[in-house]
Amino acid sequence: MEVPTLSVKLWPISQSTRLKLVERMTKNLVTPSIWSRKYGLLSQEEAEEDAKQIEVAAFAAANQHFGKEPHGDGSSAVQLYAKESSRLMIDVIKRGPVTKADAELGILDKIKEYDGTTFDISGDPRKVIGADDAEKLLKLLKEPGRRYTKICFSNTSFGREAALVAQPILSSMKDHLTEVDLSDFVAGRSEEEALEVMDMFSSALEGSKLRYLNLSHNALGEKGIRAFDALLKSQYDLEELYLINDGISEEAAVAVHELIPSTDKLKVLQFHNNMTGDEGAIAIAKIVSKSPLLEDFRCSSTRVESEGGISLATALGSCSHLKKLDLRDNMFGVDAGLALSKVLSAFSNLSEIYLSYLNLEDEGSIAIGNALKESAPSLEVLDMAGNEITAKAAPVLASFIASKQFLTKLNLAENELKDEGAILIAKALEEGHGQLCEVDMNTNLIRRAGARCLAQAVVSKPSLKLLNINGNYISDEGIDEVKDIFKNCPMVLGPLDENDPDGEDYDEEGEEQDGDIEHELESRLKGLEIKHEN
Repeated sequence: MEVPTLSVKLWPISQSTRLKLVERMTKNLVTPSIWSRKYGLLSQEEAEEDAKQIEVAAFAAANQHFGKEPHGDGSSAVQLYAKESSRLMIDVIKRGPVTKADAELGILDKIKEYDGTTFDISGDPRKVIGADDAEKLLKLLKEPGRRYTKICFSNTSFGREAALVAQPILSSMKDHLTEVDLSDFVAGRSEEEALEVMDMFSSALEGSKLRYLNLSHNALGEKGIRAFDALLKSQYDLEELYLINDGISEEAAVAVHELIPSTDKLKVLQFHNNMTGDEGAIAIAKIVSKSPLLEDFRCSSTRVESEGGISLATALGSCSHLKKLDLRDNMFGVDAGLALSKVLSAFSNLSEIYLSYLNLEDEGSIAIGNALKESAPSLEVLDMAGNEITAKAAPVLASFIASKQFLTKLNLAENELKDEGAILIAKALEEGHGQLCEVDMNTNLIRRAGARCLAQAVVSKPSLKLLNINGNYISDEGIDEVKDIFKNCPMVLGPLDENDPDGEDYDEEGEEQDGDIEHELESRLKGLEIKHEN
């Protein structure tokens, strides 16, 4: 059997290439082979439909993979796309032809929930649906006596014909709707068709009074945002808005700000994995500044640098109800970190804060640590991984951590805390912290002394699920010590396969040896007391 090959090198691949691959897979599926003699040969119509489904599923998997490494060249996404296409095509061949009755049952299997108030068709497998499938699925919405308030069309790709079926149904029920999930609902469609579908759904839902709207995973860009203008302009009561992985550029962010008339009631705003940049962040900051009830704000992996970070931080100062803040994986730098530290005192209800990979360095981290010590008394999650934090910042962080007795997760991975910093953090965790579930200190240049102190500090915590100290410079003897400390609960200790017992020296001179470092640190830190607040 011929397996589709790819001539492209980077992601995303073009629409024309995707269509050619569908044609090639269709040809493979209708070509007689040893397998078709065993499982049966598909008709041209069925093969075309299956090929479209395969391509959409493979593209979605590859696109999700690419989203996790947006700065890569896309070669691994292309490889995954080819692998998934081949795997799914083989599955279809082994399945053989499907009877009409089986096909109808298959499309109805997508219904995850159907209880008269919630209608959810996001179940697997992902489907590219036409008018017939839309009729079968959505006729349930027309049953008398039903009053649906929540709909989810995610994981189901609507084309023009399917949207024509959905449009009058949605229009007839929009006055009852409060929650609409249209995430990932045009996958595999050309830009022209996708925009037309978005416009049709937007027109059908215009005037609805939604509290929840999810438009994620649709590669919207500015054109997509403006295709939803009728819907967005009519929303005055939104409490939750999700625009994750939507290609939200500077122009798209400006469009969001322009189109939504009011965010007075907004509690959740999520913009993860977009290409927003500084100018886009400034537009988002304008939305945030007019959202006084905001409780959950996520603007992670959005290519925001210092200027945009400062704007976001300043805007967040008006959000005194904030409970969850996620700004991970941006290029804020020290100045944006300092700006953020100035508004943290307003967040007395903060329970989760994610500030990893922001280039905060010691100066920004110290400022944030001092600010958080005086606020967020019920903090449960602290994530400051990958910020080039050294032992210089450790005393402030340790003092702050010691005061947060409700911590469940602490992530300081991929910094440069070394033994000195690790021992300070360990001492901060010794007393109390009975709800602690996870401590991640991987890749911190930690040696034997630091590893032992961390292990001793957390091993008896009743809720502990994981201590991760992998990727450090722990000697073989140190590894044995740590394993012995966890001998009664070995599953709680994370893997140590990336530890390097012969790791680099701490400084350029490289004169100190493991035993000397242990002795010096334990001598200097003997008797050190960190105040633990009750």
